[in-house]
Amino acid sequence: MRTLAVLPAAFLLALVPGSASAYPNPGVVNGDIVVHDPSMVRSSSGQYLLYSTGEGLQLRTSTDRTAFGRSGNAFTTKPSWWKNYSSASDPWAPDISYRGGKYLMYYAVSSFGSNKSAIGLAASTTGQAGSWSDYGIVHTSSTSSDYNAIDPNLFVDDDGKWWLSFGSWWTGIKMIRIDPSTGKQYAGDTTRRSLASRPTGTKAVEAPSIVKRNGYYYLFASYDTCCAGTSSTYKIKVGRATSVTGPYKDRNGVSMLSNGGTPVMESHGRYIGPGGQSILADSDGDLLVYHYYDGQDNGTPKLGVNLLNWSSGWPVAY
Repeated sequence: MRTLAVLPAAFLLALVPGSASAYPNPGVVNGDIVVHDPSMVRSSSGQYLLYSTGEGLQLRTSTDRTAFGRSGNAFTTKPSWWKNYSSASDPWAPDISYRGGKYLMYYAVSSFGSNKSAIGLAASTTGQAGSWSDYGIVHTSSTSSDYNAIDPNLFVDDDGKWWLSFGSWWTGIKMIRIDPSTGKQYAGDTTRRSLASRPTGTKAVEAPSIVKRNGYYYLFASYDTCCAGTSSTYKIKVGRATSVTGPYKDRNGVSMLSNGGTPVMESHGRYIGPGGQSILADSDGDLLVYHYYDGQDNGTPKLGVNLLNWSSGWPVAY
């Protein structure tokens, strides 16, 4: 398998996360790499399955994590309930994982700028295009809500509890508990918790991803504005906590509920507005999988993949 460039630990520790010069270029990928909001898993056969926004959730596959080819879409028939949340009836921001002998995919149905939104769930035994069965709605928000039910991410804790984080703008990132037997909200705990927000200035924080490493829970999120080509200001930040429900704080101790967040990846050179990230634990380390807007290709959204080094207690991309 191709691996991304490995740098000496001393060099990694010397990186200053807030400095634009510290951000690495994406690892080399080729083929069909025009993607938005990518989420990737590796199957037991070694095949990479990468799902992304668009056309009923686009699938790309790879055997070496370098060359990616289109392999159809998750859905060939649109569930009827989608039209209640999106006139285009096109889902966004998939989150794919493998649990209990099957692939699960949470996804969002909404329209740009609206919080009349829903998170759906689908399952498949193979993870391949056209093989997904829709399980329906998991959680919703309305125009009267102070949150937005999009950009879902499933996290399964060491104690067996399942959690779903989600959110975009408004009052930020939320979390609910999930029943492992159904994949839907757990009836015994319906609290909607807050994990990250920007109470002053822009409300722009979305797309959570949570992992647990070395005794800490790490919350990655996308900050500022996406979807504007070369004018995008998206960036990836992180905080950590000793409990999955928070409080999450950045490297300087600032709460993620109060505009906190330590930079992991920001615009540099041709790589503009990185975000929409997910994390994949692969055989050679954790991967940061995201999209960026290519400043040398009219702002076309493309796939970015980097490894993460955790030796400082904080994720550093390389």
